[in-house]
Amino acid sequence: MEYLFIYFLVINLIGFGMMYSDKKRAIKKKYRIPEKTLFLVALVGGSLGTTLGMETFRHKTKHWYFKWGMPAIFVLQIIILGLVMKYK
Repeated sequence: MEYLFIYFLVINLIGFGMMYSDKKRAIKKKYRIPEKTLFLVALVGGSLGTTLGMETFRHKTKHWYFKWGMPAIFVLQIIILGLVMKYK
């Protein structure tokens, strides 16, 4: 269980950092992190970090699929985690 906590902590920090990095790259008009990569990090457990990064850095908030998609992934992950814990 401890390893799972560490995994989610690390993957969410990565998601948060990726949003920060992509925002800075966008401002400087440099090579960007692909949107597929941002969603992949969210899907493997980093949805809270990417969502917090979106809101903190005001990045990707105008894209409906980010504005609604990231929180939806987070809610689904919480539901799945709850079911796993319940039927463990």
